[in-house]
This record gives sequence, structure tokens and C-alpha cells, in this order.
Amino acid sequence: MVVFKDILEFIKRLPIQKALTNQHKVFKSHIAHFWKNVVYDEANNVINLKVSIDDEDKDIIITEQLVREVLEFPDDENSPTGFPEKMVKGCMLRMGYSGPLNKSNYLKACFTKPYKFFIHSVIHALSHRKGGYDVMKDYQLCMVTALVLNKKYNFSRIIFHYMKDNITSGSKTWVYPRFVQMLLDHAYLNLVKDEQNDLLVLNHTDNETLIRLPKYNKNWPEP
Repeated sequence: MVVFKDILEFIKRLPIQKALTNQHKVFKSHIAHFWKNVVYDEANNVINLKVSIDDEDKDIIITEQLVREVLEFPDDENSPTGFPEKMVKGCMLRMGYSGPLNKSNYLKACFTKPYKFFIHSVIHALSHRKGGYDVMKDYQLCMVTALVLNKKYNFSRIIFHYMKDNITSGSKTWVYPRFVQMLLDHAYLNLVKDEQNDLLVLNHTDNETLIRLPKYNKNWPEP
């Protein structure tokens, strides 16, 4: 594990600690209710949900700013959501990327071991997809670039955008379950919670991930 010592120290210093590492308890019934009943108000650019507390309906209004506050992202409304291609490619080379640079997607398997773990941690925590963690999409490339080069980046807008997109597309899959639970608990701490029967088990990055990542390549199952 010596090879990961420096990158683990680097990750500890990142300004998005809560989003990356907070192992918030998530409840299946809460996430199911959220994605079944949530609506997007395009006129006001907000996400609305009603929840029942003590047999009384309560409103939850989610905005980009609320995402920013609850997840403690170090950005603001003027932070960028993209970077010049030259900057992104240069950052990937700095991280030891050995794959082709003329493609829109970059493979996690083509990075050096420490950065492979770093990228896995970022994608696993911040991706709106349930799988496909081997490939970095455009916005994920920019997230990684921002963190490595210590640049401002609008993490909050990206998370809010994909929550909104999940509603308007009609998909309503259970994206961002940990973040959704954080937002619900921020609004109403006294939601009914059954830790015996209702906990949603999430796979967090741990020591087992460190063991598997060094020997991982693009033809193996994802760790």
C-alpha cells in the first residue's frame, strides 16, 4: 500500500471531502419516494418534493445553492463547468495517462496506480451513473482536472443538472442516493428511519479497493 501513501494524503487535502468521503446512512424508502414523486419546476429552476411528517405534508425545495451548501462544495454560481481541451489533456499527461489523447473518453486503466485510485474515488462518489466507472466523461475529466490543478469548478451545478436531467428525461433512476439523503435530512431531520429493515447498502471505496486497483486493467471487471 506504500504506492498509495502520497495520493491518500492528497485526497485528504481536497476541498470536497464531504461529497467524497461522508458515509451518510441512506434509506431505501426515502430514495424511492424521492425519485418517484419529485418534480422539476423549470420556471423557477428548482426541484420540488412533498414529504409526510407526522401525517402532515411538508415541502422540500432543492436548488443549486442548496446542493452547494449541504455538500459543502467550494464553488459559487460563477465557477466554470468546463476547461480548455489543452489544459485537460495536459493534466491527464501529468497524471501519467498512457492511452490515446484524441478521444473524448479517457480510460481509468491507462493511468498510473495512485491516480487510478484517485479517479476511481472521484467517479464513484460524483458520477450520476450506477456503473461504467472505467470511463471518464467530459465533465468528469474537468472535475479531476480541477482537483489536480486546484482550479475552481462548479461541482454543485453539475450535480443539480444531472438530478434535474434524471427527472425531465422520465428516467428517475436512483441517482445520487447519498446526496439525496443528505438533502432530505438537511430539510427534515425527523423523517422516519428504520435502520433494521430500510438501510440502502452502498459500496464505499475502502482498503479492498486499494488491493484490487493495482492489477486492474480495462479488460477486467470493475473494482
